[in-house]
Amino acid sequence: MAVSNLILVGVNHKTTPVEVREKLAFNQGKIEESTELLLQYPEIQENTIISTCNRVEIYARVNDIEAGTDRLKEFLSQYHHIELEELDQYFYSYQDNDTVEHLFKVSSSLDSMVLGEAQILGQVKDAYSLARSLRATGQILNQLFEKAFNVAKRVREETGIAESAVSISSAAVELARKIFDDLENHTVMLVGTGEMAELAAKHLISYGAKTVYITSRTYERAAALAQTLNGSALDFQNFKEDLHKADIVISSTAAPKFIIERDMVDDAIHKRKNRPMFFIDIAVPRDIAPEVNELDNVYLYDIDDLQGVVNANIKEREREAEIAVEIIQSEVDKFNNWIVSLDAVPTIVEIRKQAEVAALTEADKTLARMPHLTDDDRLAIHNMTQSIINKILHKPTVNLKKKTQSNEGHAYLKAIRELFHLDD
Repeated sequence: MAVSNLILVGVNHKTTPVEVREKLAFNQGKIEESTELLLQYPEIQENTIISTCNRVEIYARVNDIEAGTDRLKEFLSQYHHIELEELDQYFYSYQDNDTVEHLFKVSSSLDSMVLGEAQILGQVKDAYSLARSLRATGQILNQLFEKAFNVAKRVREETGIAESAVSISSAAVELARKIFDDLENHTVMLVGTGEMAELAAKHLISYGAKTVYITSRTYERAAALAQTLNGSALDFQNFKEDLHKADIVISSTAAPKFIIERDMVDDAIHKRKNRPMFFIDIAVPRDIAPEVNELDNVYLYDIDDLQGVVNANIKEREREAEIAVEIIQSEVDKFNNWIVSLDAVPTIVEIRKQAEVAALTEADKTLARMPHLTDDDRLAIHNMTQSIINKILHKPTVNLKKKTQSNEGHAYLKAIRELFHLDD
């Protein structure tokens, strides 16, 4: 039975506080240096380092699992000048199938702080690309990471794990798209310049919203944000006069009482000839009077409403994650089958070599008795001989790979080797 000798040593947001993770983090220069240093150790045959704000992980193929795991831990300790005794409480380590399963989960964002977030896949791809460019990966890690990318793609295509919004800003965009179908060319007004409102506005712009008005008690702050968003600043005292221009209003001031009342919105919706308006009240205390929601064609969501949407979406993602786990498990089995099939490769090579030596020896004897043949004739006979070998060995080769993936694979391989006298 073959083993891949794959190991992983790492820390992540679940096991390790941020003050430790930041000490262990690698920038690109340090990753390059560390990748090459690791290859100098006799235990390490291949390696890839993943370093993000939430995790630092080293994947490696090693000669000896226990020695390789100890080596990676010692390396992280020594490279970052932190006592191993201090780090050991945070490390997790996996081997073989568990390493494969963990990488598949990481790439599919099942191990992320935000379940289903897309960013991690790009980070894993970048890490692998860098390791490969440094020639730090070989047959096993190349296959492992390429498979991980395919698994992540399959999870996204076959589950809804990444479809629903799980942040306040993205939930606001999700609701806006339900109201307006298409955000193309819609107008957004920010009342206040809070970070969450700014993020929501950026999301809306990314979905096609074109015109952005920003107003704030501090006009300079509104003007600065307007420049960032390619929008226009409004005077705070008079923004109500322009309220009817906005399809989507995001309010996030620190005002102690409502600054948008029902009569103001009633007037705005009248000027808009009843075209719908979407209000997002992120402020606490609230900026927008709840009675606004009683008006026809007006949709008001406050921070609790948005959090409710987010919570429901998180539960939906968790349900989808259960499907994703089943997909990952089936893909781990396929990868393991590929690893086990490598057991058959040396035997196949030896059988093919044995067949080629026998066939070509006999062909050469025959050709020696036929000196009248031209060089083209001799080449044709050699090609025919090679073709016969390929046809005879094709099915046995395929069957041998399949058999080695079964429970009786080891016994079957042993019998084949005895049959062909490969160990004599």
